[in-house]
Amino acid sequence: MNVFLTGATGYIGSALLPALISAGHTVTALVRDDAKAERVRGLGAVPVIGSIDDRDLVRRLAAGTDAVIATASPGDQSSSTVETAFADAVLDGLRPGGTFVRTGGVWVHGSGAEITERTPRNAPDLVAWREALDTRVLSAPGIRSLLVEPGLVYGHGKGIITYVVGAEQAGGEQAGGEQAGAGQAGEPAALRLVGPGTQHWTSVHVDDLAELYLATLTHGATGEVFLGVSGDNPTVRELGEAASHRLGLQGRVVPEAPDALVDRLGGFGAALLLDQQATGEKARTVLGWKPSRPSLLDDIAGGGYDPQ
Repeated sequence: MNVFLTGATGYIGSALLPALISAGHTVTALVRDDAKAERVRGLGAVPVIGSIDDRDLVRRLAAGTDAVIATASPGDQSSSTVETAFADAVLDGLRPGGTFVRTGGVWVHGSGAEITERTPRNAPDLVAWREALDTRVLSAPGIRSLLVEPGLVYGHGKGIITYVVGAEQAGGEQAGGEQAGAGQAGEPAALRLVGPGTQHWTSVHVDDLAELYLATLTHGATGEVFLGVSGDNPTVRELGEAASHRLGLQGRVVPEAPDALVDRLGGFGAALLLDQQATGEKARTVLGWKPSRPSLLDDIAGGGYDPQ
């Protein structure tokens, strides 16, 4: 297939690009500058320099390919506007029968102990805008549209998990060496958790997630949604304790009040308070997906997130 890929040098896209090339697909990668163009060219893709908010360019690239896979997003307050405009341009450009694989996120389902693709949406404010766009694209006539909803993506020392590993140490220092707020006098240093620590986070290794996109592209039926989660759902306390051991703090952690987390990180902090568990069974059953990389806890314990 001739695939138009966005985000090819981003966290997810940089894992997906070589997987697509290895599977025999031809990839056109939309990148923002010459340095990124050279990077994707070296991996076997055809680079096009431009922006995902250039409607005419996006429509033209979509019209010249068999499939579009979108992994790029501003990741800020403009995400709703930019992703919606991008989707509109893709839908306008794709030929009948073309494929559109979009990236969503498990956060849209809100808290839950048994989240599946059918769990009703109960999104925090940060991502509440996704529901209308997801619904519209998945029901678009004449194309094969699919949605991948990743959990917390980790691997290669990157991702949201760095907010845990690089958190402040109460009574000591940050992982980066900067002074943090002191704890009670005489208390040993401990890693401050992201929130209370009781919340579970769904997780997926970025390389396993890349294989899920590839399986979705190859085998997914129109209108399908697949959770990108491995079935491993550690608590933030478990993650913090593993990081604490790696930082020489003997597993000591202290919770953070939910209100304090929201004050610190705003809507992003509110999303990090979600308590989510999911198995990702549908992707295994329907697509034959087999996540095989080390769990997030094993990755932390093995030094994958040690401060550099």
